[in-house]
Amino acid sequence: MNNVVSFLKENPVQFLATVGHDGKAKCRPFMFCFEKYGKLWFCTNNTKDVYREMQTNPYVEISVSSPSFAWIRISGKAVFEDDMKVKEDCMNIPIVKNQYQTADNPIFEVFHLKEARAVIADFSGNPPAEYIL
Repeated sequence: MNNVVSFLKENPVQFLATVGHDGKAKCRPFMFCFEKYGKLWFCTNNTKDVYREMQTNPYVEISVSSPSFAWIRISGKAVFEDDMKVKEDCMNIPIVKNQYQTADNPIFEVFHLKEARAVIADFSGNPPAEYIL
């Protein structure tokens, strides 16, 4: 888990892929918030298409590459929780605080990945590192 969290923190803008309502892949920039309770946490807004897409089909994939040409892919099931402690911790992230102002903002949602698997790979020729989270 530590290698996965470090990679996400070092490369703060990831890309989240969902299945759109048209049945086609959708990918957009996203941001990892933190690890808490042994889970990877993210946040979004319940008025966005991405939220509705994850309600319909919660299986997502997240990917990002580093400046050194290593990359991570994380797949899992998005599980939304109304965990006020997680929401309050998210308010310590300036971009999140700027968007939502307070943890009890009715459009503010947090989710973690269940059944998550991660692969970190590069062009070294070494086998990728695989993690079950």
